[in-house]
Amino acid sequence: MINAEFFVDKNKNFLGFHISGHSGMAESGSDIICAFVSSAAYMAANTITDIIHAKATAEDSDGDMYVMVDKNDADLCQDILAGLKLHLVNTEEQYPQYLQVNFTEV
Repeated sequence: MINAEFFVDKNKNFLGFHISGHSGMAESGSDIICAFVSSAAYMAANTITDIIHAKATAEDSDGDMYVMVDKNDADLCQDILAGLKLHLVNTEEQYPQYLQVNFTEV
């Protein structure tokens, strides 16, 4: 199962996300859920770091992606992270056996 964890502050503002795991829906290279989640996560991470140029830590290693935005630039990234959350929550509703979305206050 893919686990998508969003980091939020006490006011529920998004600060970042961590996505890990594999859906197990199909073999690697044929798994549409993994491809879907990966594509959305890369788009969000790349928009934050390369388009908006927000200060952020972004790491990716073998299906494990972590993005944490500097609190001073968090306002710049709210729409992108909210869009990713909406995208993944909608996917979780359709495929709950393959994706779980959680929120952690940091």
